[in-house]
Amino acid sequence: MRDLRTVRLHLPLSLSTLLRSVLLRSVLSLLLAVGTAPAAAGARDPERPVVTTDRGQVRGRAHGAYHTFEGIPYAAPPTGALRWRLPERAARWEGVRDAGAPGARCVQLPVLVPGGPTGSEDCLHLNVTAPAERAVRGRPRPVMVWFHGGGFHSGSADVYRPDRLAVQGDSVVVTVNYRLGIFGLFGHPELGGAPGFALADQQAALRWVRANAARFGADPHNVTVFGESAGGLSVCAHLTSPASAGLFHRAVVQSGSCSTTTPPRALLPTLGTYEPFVPQQRTVADGLAAAERLGCGRPAGALDCLRALDARTLATPELMQAFSLLPYGNGRLPLEPRRALEEGRFHRVPVVQGTTEDEMRLFLSQTLAAYPIGDEAAYRSRLELSFDAATARDVAARYPVSAHPTPALAWATVLSDASFICPTLRDGRALARHVPAYGYRFSDADAPNFTGLSAPPDLPFGAAHGFELPYLFTMVPLAAPQQELADRMTGYWTSFARTGVPRAAGAPDWPRLGAAPPASVLSLAPGAGGIRTVDAGAEHHCALWDAWSQAPAGAR
Repeated sequence: MRDLRTVRLHLPLSLSTLLRSVLLRSVLSLLLAVGTAPAAAGARDPERPVVTTDRGQVRGRAHGAYHTFEGIPYAAPPTGALRWRLPERAARWEGVRDAGAPGARCVQLPVLVPGGPTGSEDCLHLNVTAPAERAVRGRPRPVMVWFHGGGFHSGSADVYRPDRLAVQGDSVVVTVNYRLGIFGLFGHPELGGAPGFALADQQAALRWVRANAARFGADPHNVTVFGESAGGLSVCAHLTSPASAGLFHRAVVQSGSCSTTTPPRALLPTLGTYEPFVPQQRTVADGLAAAERLGCGRPAGALDCLRALDARTLATPELMQAFSLLPYGNGRLPLEPRRALEEGRFHRVPVVQGTTEDEMRLFLSQTLAAYPIGDEAAYRSRLELSFDAATARDVAARYPVSAHPTPALAWATVLSDASFICPTLRDGRALARHVPAYGYRFSDADAPNFTGLSAPPDLPFGAAHGFELPYLFTMVPLAAPQQELADRMTGYWTSFARTGVPRAAGAPDWPRLGAAPPASVLSLAPGAGGIRTVDAGAEHHCALWDAWSQAPAGAR
């Protein structure tokens, strides 16, 4: 197997083996989830509402203004002979199934602490949060389906509490588990290519939503998919996957666009370029090499051999990381998604796309002890390591150290613009040629640090990767101005889900993106004037990064 250290950077919530747990810890103020089992039917209890799904009845929990139904299986357990097979329908059950707690998380490694794998292969569950009151005049509510981040090798649905979106936004919210790492993105010739089981799981969940949304008071013909980081990359994939056609009607991509990338050696000299989508043949080649190393490199029957191995043998850090990129060049994802957008080959639905302003600070902060950027010489050395000579000179001219409080902040700004903000705007222009598209930039420099990590003195986190999540989900307390921003963001997101146009009471209008500059996006920050329209392309030097992205690989 090739040296994975040079190529495996992963988005959260992690950018590499070194960083894989950085944001996950932020999102994982976690309790270990437990499985569910059928419960005997009994008398109706207002504190334990019951809904009849297409596979059987589920008993949830009442929380005042909203109800939750957790741990609902949307597919059969992908265990035994079903490991590395496309998801099959869940079996029907008799009686009333307890849906009062989340199901098991998918197999993954612990976050930030040593230890073996946790979770279960029997993890294809979802959670539904719905307002307790009947919809106004019986009108069905929109459905918002959330795909979590975690670099496709960690994370879980139960971390995200969407009660604000459900109650304030009058929406039904579904959060989804999907197979991770080697269990979700393995490839091998005996599989007929690299089908991308993680993506197939998400599509199975969307089919479940189509079949069951009305039973929870929602409209199966008004489904919004949204996700952050690896979840945002998932939404990008659904936009371009033929198998997702008709399963959703709007899309929100948060900090994980189809064109997300990083310069080589941007974080560490040993780390190469991060690109989240890889050719199918690469995943298949990695699968052959992994099978050989696991003692299953036989000419035929390799999958039977691999399926006989236990999860702990497969869930090693190397293998979970190695199979955490989405393969394209197959029936599920025929084209590299950024190329599909450029060619107009995507589903015609309205799209919101955005980033945080300081995306890369969180990741860079974890490497500064080993590779400090303490002065201008160190900053210029980083430029010369990551770019060709001409680009390095251009970047130094547009991002002088003198314009930033510290050299480390200058470098983090370069990386945020090159890796997230400008690629997202490029995708926005491609989308805007065909569908209504809206862009945002989350810019609260004082967003709460919920990661459990300490920021270095020369690199405060600011509006780092994932720091918008507490403004949409109930995670940590917010100061009064931040709570007001959270209310506005909740209004924008749920209005978009309802109508395809993001609006919020008492908040500025959100401009549509155009197919050409200027890139007018909505900057989101607390306080008077904090929500405003900005030309993000100009502010983040995107002409420079657009030219760099088009240069031949050898010149980058």
